[in-house]
Amino acid sequence: MKESTINKVKKSPVIAAVQTEKDLDAALRSNAGSIILLCADIFNAKVLVEKIKAVGKNAIIHMDFLEGIGRDSKALDYIIKVIDPDGVISTKSSHIKAASSKGIFTIQRFFLIDNKSYEMTLKSIKTMRPDMIEVMPGVMPNVIRRITGQMNIPVIAGGLIDNEQDIKDALQAGAVGVSTSKKNLWNL
Repeated sequence: MKESTINKVKKSPVIAAVQTEKDLDAALRSNAGSIILLCADIFNAKVLVEKIKAVGKNAIIHMDFLEGIGRDSKALDYIIKVIDPDGVISTKSSHIKAASSKGIFTIQRFFLIDNKSYEMTLKSIKTMRPDMIEVMPGVMPNVIRRITGQMNIPVIAGGLIDNEQDIKDALQAGAVGVSTSKKNLWNL
């Protein structure tokens, strides 16, 4: 299952980052093979995930933005068993560790602002071993190239992706996917 999720990203590297429920329809109709839900809550998460899976796309829930559900072990059990996403994404190592231990696909998101955050990212990747990472901002091809050269883990570029060239640059630097909330880029 995890390999299938990664392969879907590689096949269709633009990832729709859906910020509002009304944007989901555009993401469902787009060429994006994966959708990150930034707008899920206790009432809509299951329905949104079902809609995404019904059209054959990866459904990834952003744990940090999930509203109305706790972020402890029982909440994660509920997310996995009831909501049934293809994976979860989070900036929090504790979420990644818990989700990994339960066998669900994980993406750890990192904000790279300086050399210290870069070094902490490398340490965290070695310790947590997420299935994939997302680096932000995604408009740093040289940093993406450095990470992919040092780590054997698929990388998604996200944040501040504004145009087709940003996507091309990130992919050429070694990212397997690029997440963006820009609807006009979801069909590339």
